[in-house]
Amino acid sequence: MKIFQREQRSLFGEILDWMLTPLLLLWPVSLVLTWLVAQGIAGKPFDRALEYNVGALAQLVTVKHNKAQFVLPLPARELLRADDSDTVYYQVMGSNGEYLSGEKNLPMPPEDEKLLPGEVRLRDAEFRGMGIKVAYTWVKLDLPDSKPALVQVAETMDKRSVLATEIVKGVMLPQFVILPLAVLLVWLALVQAIKPLNHLEERIRARSPDDLSPLDAQAVPLEVAPLVSSVNGLLERLKDSIATQKRFLADAAHQLKTPLAGLRMQADLAQREGANAEDLKQSLRQIGRSSIRATHTVNQLLALARAESSGTVMTQQPCDLVRLTMDVIHDSLPRAMDKYIDLGYEGEQPGGEEVNLQGNPTLLKEMVRNLVDNAINYTPSTADKPGVITVRILRDPFSKILVLQVEDSGPGIPAAERELVFQPFYRVLGTEADGSGLGLPIVLEITRQHHASITIEDSHPGHSPPGTCFTVRFTQFD
Repeated sequence: MKIFQREQRSLFGEILDWMLTPLLLLWPVSLVLTWLVAQGIAGKPFDRALEYNVGALAQLVTVKHNKAQFVLPLPARELLRADDSDTVYYQVMGSNGEYLSGEKNLPMPPEDEKLLPGEVRLRDAEFRGMGIKVAYTWVKLDLPDSKPALVQVAETMDKRSVLATEIVKGVMLPQFVILPLAVLLVWLALVQAIKPLNHLEERIRARSPDDLSPLDAQAVPLEVAPLVSSVNGLLERLKDSIATQKRFLADAAHQLKTPLAGLRMQADLAQREGANAEDLKQSLRQIGRSSIRATHTVNQLLALARAESSGTVMTQQPCDLVRLTMDVIHDSLPRAMDKYIDLGYEGEQPGGEEVNLQGNPTLLKEMVRNLVDNAINYTPSTADKPGVITVRILRDPFSKILVLQVEDSGPGIPAAERELVFQPFYRVLGTEADGSGLGLPIVLEITRQHHASITIEDSHPGHSPPGTCFTVRFTQFD
């Protein structure tokens, strides 16, 4: 049951309903219980009066000439006089059941009841169509082999009902004043209790659109603190997302500036006066290289943005890491052969459950491709002295760790710069290879998305050149 119906759920209304509905439902129950209790309370003094009257009449039963007699003196009659509300009846029966005095037709006690002489009991009965309360006792007579005499005093129950009604009025009538006052106090208490939420709403509304600082969780009630913490977590993720977008735009503008400037310069050179056909071809070749570089930079930027934004929405499925790696190697072979690089694979074979892992196949393939492209770019190679790149996938049967290695025979990466190469656009000093500086940041982000780790080591320590070995360890796989 809801007292206050609304189209949209209201926290204030819900609490008010749950507080007032039981209160209003229990009030009729309280009325009934009060009436029952009042009946018992109202009957007690009158029951004691009946018991006293029965005891007084029992003392008037005597034995004379071996016969039970009952004489009611005038003072005793005053005890049994009728008042304005109720009528009092009495009955005295002899040891043989003979009538001695009082109302002859007053209901008799149950025949199977065992009652000791002198013990007084009460019962409800009906006499002349009215409910009565009867007090009765058995009086032992000083006669040989005689049964006890019966003394009964009965009274109608009007006074009891009147007193019970007065008690109920005295208890319930003040509640008609207290109940509305209680509703008002509950209302005011809820209004006061919900004020911190209103203040929180005002603080949020007063914020500027670019203010993503955390809300103060100490200024709200304890029950609202988890909600504020969740909002703060959302603000933190939103801040990171906006920062990623800003960084992406800045990186895109910075990286595209150079190839676009080169395109414009080559176009100006091609249009200069006196340019011959060879100069025009040279400018067109430079324009082609600049467009390829710009396209590669855009693709890398998009890959980095996709990797950074897929943390919470990345769809995962069982992936055969060996098959994905072989596809990348197959695609990279023509480029490696153009540079006289020996590109090969060692390790596990495709199709086995031991090389499956839960992940995103597109991102995993992008990770392997960037590692292989990076190795091809930075591995010196000639027809007389070809470079060597080896891709491995290994599995540790004890720790159940799947390992991807990309090893080359290049100049290596100094230990001081191995952390720096994972920063966007960082290039190792002294290298002349083309690149955008985004391949390794993309690899790092994809490994994070797959709960993996990546390390850099020399592939041939102590040799010159030492080479480079990138190792990716996957600790969660099927």
